[in-house]
Amino acid sequence: MPSYIVETYLGRAHAAERAAREHRAQSAAEELTKGTTQVRFDGSIYVPEDEICFFVFDAPSGRDAALAAERALLDPIRVVTAIPSRQWDPRGEQRSRSHPSGGKEEE
Repeated sequence: MPSYIVETYLGRAHAAERAAREHRAQSAAEELTKGTTQVRFDGSIYVPEDEICFFVFDAPSGRDAALAAERALLDPIRVVTAIPSRQWDPRGEQRSRSHPSGGKEEE
């Protein structure tokens, strides 16, 4: 399933809100998955210098990732496709990942 980065504004004065936003993102993804749309929240990256926070979702489309962000009240600025360089399983071993084009790639 493709990954999407949802870019949001998060000012330094409100950096402590990140955990609450992550919780809402997780809840929104779970809510969508209970329906017909499989969405997984994969974490966030905060860049304090730029006051930007990126939320990563695995979803069938950018629209589905944006919907999860909207339901989580993240006020998304933009949503873009992300292609990670590699993904690791909990044991620290490399695993294959579906490529957005539909094929499998070993990363």
